[in-house]
Amino acid sequence: MKNHAITARKNVFAALNPGALFMVDAGHALHRSLDAYHDFHVDHNFYYLTGIDAPNARLVLLKTASSEKTMLFLEPDTELSLKWEGPKFSKEAAMEVGGFKADEVYSLSQFEALFNQLMNFARSPYGEPPHDIWLDLYHESINSKPRPMQTFQSLLENYPELKVQNANAILARLRMIKSDEEIAAIKKAIFYTHQGLKRILKSLKERSYEYELVADFMHETTLLGSAGEAFDTIAAAGENATVLHYVNNNAPLKGDLILFDLGAKHGRYNADISRTYPINGTYEGFAKDVYDAVLDVQKRLIDMVKPGLTWKTLNDTAKELLAEKAVALNMIDKAEAIGQVYYHSVGHFLGLDVHDVGVYTEPFKPGMVITIEPGLYGQGVGVRIEDNILITEEGCENLSAAIEKDPKAIEKML
Repeated sequence: MKNHAITARKNVFAALNPGALFMVDAGHALHRSLDAYHDFHVDHNFYYLTGIDAPNARLVLLKTASSEKTMLFLEPDTELSLKWEGPKFSKEAAMEVGGFKADEVYSLSQFEALFNQLMNFARSPYGEPPHDIWLDLYHESINSKPRPMQTFQSLLENYPELKVQNANAILARLRMIKSDEEIAAIKKAIFYTHQGLKRILKSLKERSYEYELVADFMHETTLLGSAGEAFDTIAAAGENATVLHYVNNNAPLKGDLILFDLGAKHGRYNADISRTYPINGTYEGFAKDVYDAVLDVQKRLIDMVKPGLTWKTLNDTAKELLAEKAVALNMIDKAEAIGQVYYHSVGHFLGLDVHDVGVYTEPFKPGMVITIEPGLYGQGVGVRIEDNILITEEGCENLSAAIEKDPKAIEKML
């Protein structure tokens, strides 16, 4: 991700006005219990700009009237940490992975002194101190303070002259358009996912519970080098598939179909694929009719995707097409009741986050990666079919086209 990270930082500088201080923190492993900690998960904005997956690191971008200054702060080694954890992420690794210059990398222990110098009119080596500080102001809820506001609370209190700006106004638009390196990482995650689904198809007739198939998927993708699940796998048999985010995965394989919504990871980039398979090996009766209906709608929606199309148009079309199918299948009495059997949007942006950042009111542009995932749920049957789509100059490319969804091909594989 070296070239990507260098370009991403240049793009942020280009979006800033002089007097701006842009700061993003990698985060740290959260405490779990007693002396145990959860696995570390790097802040995705930090990773996007650095390519570095290491805790307790910090990136500072300073733009003045005459210069642009990049400062990366890394956690230093200690005698104790070397014995218990091994070496921390090094300056040399930052130069190799993120394209940083040697004079741009500092020890985290230097941050306080350098920041104080930066904000000092008399001693700042970069001219007039900044007046705006850009932080990620994403709110988990109305009652939560954004994490960077907590991380940098003392700075904001001690330097009230800094006006807080929302870094998402810049990052959401930048992250919407994927670089070649990002697209390659998503393709690799899709490849792992494809192999995991082939393992599921191979194992389906031998399994009795949902969780066994989850284990098959995880085993296969891990052996291939995936960095783990993109999200908690959904393996929903029969009636369970009518629950949108069913993740219990502990029921026996009963019913006509089993719905999988899953994805592997490559580095920090994700795949997000949904497939619905017949438990007994063949699509039959009402379940087959619902499957065929959703597949037809999904293909028609993908054919629509091109630059200039909006999420609103795509969502409205999905509802219209699914409503027509649902009425014909006697799942609903009238089209206006589509919300009873289809209760989610048709897709989302995909990237570092499964539901990736982006501006949903803006038309599609080349370089965006999205999902297309219509579904119908009712009368004991749930069907969702989801692919990962790259917007191109001419239209779109289905990055997951190799993952079978044709019913006859799936039956043959089973």
